[in-house]
Amino acid sequence: MSLAPSEHAPATATATPAGRGTTDRNGRTRSGRRRLLTRTSVPYLLIMPAVLGFAIFKAYPIVASLWISLTTGNGAGRHFTGLDNYQRLLKDPLFWTALKNTALILVVQVPLMLGLALLVALGLNSTKVWLRPLWRLGVFVPSLTGLVAAGVMFSVILNRDAGLLNWVLSLFGIDRVNWLGSPFWARVGVVLVITWHYTGYNAVIYLAGLQGIPQELYEAAKVDGAGPIRRFVSITLPQLRPILLLTVVLSTIGTLQLFDEPYVLTGGGPDNATLTVTMYLYNNGFKYFDFGYASALAYALALIVAVLGFLQVRLMGERK
Repeated sequence: MSLAPSEHAPATATATPAGRGTTDRNGRTRSGRRRLLTRTSVPYLLIMPAVLGFAIFKAYPIVASLWISLTTGNGAGRHFTGLDNYQRLLKDPLFWTALKNTALILVVQVPLMLGLALLVALGLNSTKVWLRPLWRLGVFVPSLTGLVAAGVMFSVILNRDAGLLNWVLSLFGIDRVNWLGSPFWARVGVVLVITWHYTGYNAVIYLAGLQGIPQELYEAAKVDGAGPIRRFVSITLPQLRPILLLTVVLSTIGTLQLFDEPYVLTGGGPDNATLTVTMYLYNNGFKYFDFGYASALAYALALIVAVLGFLQVRLMGERK
């Protein structure tokens, strides 16, 4: 009796690992559960947490804030008003005061801070300076201090009656300065705090750039008879152009978003002399709960930052 399979007997399937489907004796793959982990899908699965985090905590708030800027009211009473908040912004004298204060601090503080940072970096890059690692650490330490802590510390230093700075000035016969009570000196105090806090941070960035400049360029310039100033202008500054652009853009953005220092030092006073755009935004959003107008302020500030950043890149960027 023959044991050969009958022509009418059903084809038997060979077992395969789970998730890969099954194959018959002719090698054809039967439909099975699709594999989740494939060479193509794994990269997308790995970036999925970051994408979800960006969508939930970044993209959605940006879009929601844009919608809120076109509305007025709170909660269920919110209703669409179009560009009314932006028209109100253009006619708001307090907004223009805050913008003027911010621009004034920007124009004075950013060049002062970056100029000092470049001088410090040049000094720390010199081989003639003893204990350079220690000096570099000391220069960078202020940037590690919390902004609120720095503001509280300088509010004590700049105190009119018992402040350290006025005590030092009195040793030279100089009268007490009302650092936080005078509009002019209050702005000077804010500039001092920001400059103290961020000069070392930018100096370290410049120092890294200086150490990346080939020494052969300086040696060739010396052979050609170029002095220190000529070497600085013709070699150092051109080689540092990308880093200078980076620090200028970052410092501009940071100053336009200035909040912690004037908030802790002066609260925006005296007489709104240190009120910044970000502080005005905070007051409208979290003191007066006018979230529609606060959102409009945020988008106006974002537009200003984008325009200034674009202009700086065009003016300071690499020229072909």
